[in-house]
Amino acid sequence: MKLLNNISRIAFSLIGIAKCSTATPFLSNAAAASSGVDSVFGIARGGGIFGGGNKKKDAVADVKDKLKAESGETFPALSQEQIEEWLGHIPVFAVTDSNGAGVVLKPDNETSVMYFFFSPQMANATLAQLKSTNDQIDLKLSAFSLGKIWFKMLNNGDNQQEIKLKQPGADDSEAEVLAGGNVEYRLVPDTRDLLGARMLLTMTPEDGEEMKKAGDSMTPELAQKAVEKAMTESPEFKENYNEVPVFLIAQMRMQKPASDEGAEAQTILPMYFSLQSMVTTWQQFMASQNDPELKDMEPAINVMNLHKLVEMMKEPSEIDFRSCLLLPPIPTGPMGGPGAAAAGMGAPAGAEAQMAGMGGGGTLGDI
Repeated sequence: MKLLNNISRIAFSLIGIAKCSTATPFLSNAAAASSGVDSVFGIARGGGIFGGGNKKKDAVADVKDKLKAESGETFPALSQEQIEEWLGHIPVFAVTDSNGAGVVLKPDNETSVMYFFFSPQMANATLAQLKSTNDQIDLKLSAFSLGKIWFKMLNNGDNQQEIKLKQPGADDSEAEVLAGGNVEYRLVPDTRDLLGARMLLTMTPEDGEEMKKAGDSMTPELAQKAVEKAMTESPEFKENYNEVPVFLIAQMRMQKPASDEGAEAQTILPMYFSLQSMVTTWQQFMASQNDPELKDMEPAINVMNLHKLVEMMKEPSEIDFRSCLLLPPIPTGPMGGPGAAAAGMGAPAGAEAQMAGMGGGGTLGDI
């Protein structure tokens, strides 16, 4: 457990809030349920840290191997509507005007970019940077459902609708009409989770033993060595956007109780966007165990690219994705404290509250 804790601690202590490059803002008219899962956990199948350190195995193949149904059953592919619903409770944040029209940045004359952030702190940093260039611009943060923008904006290829771009404060008659494909939509994960994913992918058994021996006395030199290796040798998550890590521990399960309407109790596999939330939840669960063998169990950690995960869902699979639940990041600071990370079971309801409270929900139906 010391190894996983050290990876999380390094990622969250060395990486600060990232800001987007300063660029000219434009406004775009394109971006203008509780889960009922209890915090009850179970252990399923053992393993080692990141599958025992087997880095030669493809991440997709590794996940398929660990999560396939023991019965050998093949489950039908999820439809687009089911995938949208699966992603629907995850909030992402964007800078918009007071009406919910998205701000499109133009870092140069040829590029138009709109950012969606998983981290409200990173989105706030971008908002503050834009306001510092022109305090007359009436901008705010809006929260959007990842499910509602996944196919319509983020992954719609050349089928994007036409959008209107205009300078803040300008009237519609001055708007520039662009084909939707001319705007690049970027989904930005928390930089700390990116680093955590890179560290997991570059960690060898020898590195793991060294970090476990260090324990709470982790030296700056050892941490810097791990970070440099993660930044230069990671086979995936090399970009700061559109490569979104999803973390899971193969042995961890949540129990969804039977409903009053007659639905049976269901065992759920939680998947996390936040490495810290997953680590905290696992630690609290293990601390409550009375069996000494369970207390010292190393989690079998996997990290997957969200886009690859969604592609897997589109095909028949031995993994029952209908029994998997994505948990959104728990904001730190004013919007939530580190202690809230273990409360991930209520995260979908909290995510809905964030989306409603930030005023973004009113524009979602227009996408």
